[in-house]
Amino acid sequence: MACVREIIHVDRRLTIREVAEEVRIAFGTCQKILTEDLRMRRVTAKFVSCLLTAEQKDDRVSVCTDLRDRAQNNPNFMSSVITGDECWVYGYDPETKQMSSQWSTSSSPRLKKPRQVKSNIKTMLIAFFDIDGLVHHEFVSTGREFYKTVLQCLRDTVCRHCPEKWCSSNWILHHDNAPAHRAVTK
Repeated sequence: MACVREIIHVDRRLTIREVAEEVRIAFGTCQKILTEDLRMRRVTAKFVSCLLTAEQKDDRVSVCTDLRDRAQNNPNFMSSVITGDECWVYGYDPETKQMSSQWSTSSSPRLKKPRQVKSNIKTMLIAFFDIDGLVHHEFVSTGREFYKTVLQCLRDTVCRHCPEKWCSSNWILHHDNAPAHRAVTK
């Protein structure tokens, strides 16, 4: 058992088969030593989107601390925040039951309309909300400059529909930075 423990502590990525061959014991015996005697189990590393540098971590701490302080000092702070996020959506046939109605005689068979099903058309929807609800939404078109255009449209919408935020120039954009807009559709 001591040999197995030493080998595992040197390289925790070894498989049961590799440890058993190194120590020259049976696979089942090695498995029993690892799981029952040493109470170990094999776990996988958690995948993260990226590892942050020390500078990036410090920036995030600084921004979060600033936001926390603002929220504590200003009871109306949340009303100045506009949050954005994106998600993939599927296209649907927009024809309603009323739109599909037709004139028919009493002897005609009854018309049938199938349920709407998810289509192969997939597009991204970007939506921006504030404390009062939806501020702006947009279906993303293809192209390299789309995000810049979306932000310009958001700015124009805030200017037109939220003049109190626009005039005070005291609104904050919080946008989820997940790379969904770079994901490949299938």
